[in-house]
Amino acid sequence: MAHPALLKNMIWYQVRVNKDRKDVRDVTVSLQGVRVLDLTRVLAGPYCSMILGDLGADVIKVEAPGGSDETRKWGPPFQAGVSAYYLCANRNKKSITVNLKSQEGKAIIEKLAAKSDVILHNFKTGTMERLGLDYTALKTINPRLVYCAITGFGETGPYKHLPGYDFIIQAMSGFMSITGNEASGPQKMGVAITDILTGLYACIGIQAALLERTQSGQGQKIDLSLYDSAVSALINIGSNYLMSGHIPERLGNHHANIAPYQTFRSKDGEMVIAIGNDQQFASLCEMIHRPELANEARFRSNPDRVANRTELTAILQQAFSQQPTSVWQDTCRQSNIPFGPIQTLKDLEEDPQLKSRDMFVSAEHPKAGRVKMIGSPLKLSRTSTKVKRHPPDPGEHTDEILQALGYEQSVIDELRKTNTI
Repeated sequence: MAHPALLKNMIWYQVRVNKDRKDVRDVTVSLQGVRVLDLTRVLAGPYCSMILGDLGADVIKVEAPGGSDETRKWGPPFQAGVSAYYLCANRNKKSITVNLKSQEGKAIIEKLAAKSDVILHNFKTGTMERLGLDYTALKTINPRLVYCAITGFGETGPYKHLPGYDFIIQAMSGFMSITGNEASGPQKMGVAITDILTGLYACIGIQAALLERTQSGQGQKIDLSLYDSAVSALINIGSNYLMSGHIPERLGNHHANIAPYQTFRSKDGEMVIAIGNDQQFASLCEMIHRPELANEARFRSNPDRVANRTELTAILQQAFSQQPTSVWQDTCRQSNIPFGPIQTLKDLEEDPQLKSRDMFVSAEHPKAGRVKMIGSPLKLSRTSTKVKRHPPDPGEHTDEILQALGYEQSVIDELRKTNTI
C-alpha cells in the first residue's frame, strides 16, 4: 500500500491538473489530465503512447508535414489506403504535423512541451540536441517535464550512434541464438518483440517518473534502449548462463529447465503440454495409462526428466499421436494438466474467452471505415481503458491543437503555406 503522504501528493497532483485543464471531463480513466507529446514513429514509441492513451492520457502525435511515420506505408494489407500496421499502435491520439527543422516549427514544439507532462521521441542519439529540443533545453521551459528518449542502443556507450531495428536487436541480444532448433538455425520471433518490450518499459519508466514527480515536483530524463530491453528479457536463460558459463543450445519448442514442457503432435494437429511439477507429471502418466513412468528413476523428478528428455519425449509422443487435439484438450483439462492447442489468428478471433475479455475492438475511421483492432489487456476495476479516438490521419488535429495554443487561423494558414505544418 502506498505511503499516506504519497497518496496525498498523488491526489493533490490530480486535483491540480484537473483544475488547470479545462478540457478534462472524464474522470473514469487512470491517466486523466496527463498530456503526452509523442514524437515517435514505427512501433516501440507509438506502442507506448497508445497504452498511455488507452489509460486516458491526452496524446498528441507529432509527424513531419504529410506524415512521417513509416508504418503508414507498410503493407499490405491496407483498408481504403490505411495500413493495418499503422492502425495497430496509434489509436487514442490526436495528430499534428510540424517541421522540426524550421524555427517556427521548433517554437510550436516548445509551446506544446511547456503544456505537456511527458515528451517521447525515438530519434537517433544527438538529433534532438541538434534541433535544440533536447532535455536540457526543454526542462528550462518546463522543469516538470518527463522526457523519454528511445534509441536502439542508448545515449551512452560505443554503440550509441548506431541505428537500431528490432531484427538487428533480436540478432545481437541473444534472442535469435536461443530461438529455433539446430536444424532451423537462428530464428527471429514472429512479431517485433524488442519494440514491444521497449514500449512496455517506456510506459513503466514514464509512470514511475510521474509518480516520483508528485513528491519532488521535478521531471527527469529516461534513456531507454531496445538493446538493453531485449537483454533484460533473457530472464532464466540469461541467469542459466551467468551461473553455469554454458552457452545455451537452441531447443526449439523444448524448455531449457523443465520437462515435459513442449509441443507434441496429436492425431490431427499440434498442441502444447506444460508440466510444472511432479504431481502434474504423475497425473499426465495416469492420463496416458502409463502410471509406472512417474516412479521410474529416470523420470521421477524434474531434473531427471530434463536429463532424459529424449527418451521421455518419444514415449509421450507415441501416446499423444493416438487421439485428436480436441480429445486431449478435454482430457487434460479434466485432469488439471496444463494444455494449449496451437491456434491460428482465425482461432483467436473466434475464441470465446477473448471475446468475453473484449480483446478485439473496433472504431470508425474517416477513410477506412470501421477498423478492427486488438484491445487492451489492462482490466482495471474503476478506471477502465477506452477507445476514444481512431488512429489519426497525418495532421488531422493540427488546427485544433494550434488554436488551443493561441494561434490565430490566419497564422495557421500561413504556417501551412510555408510547409511548417
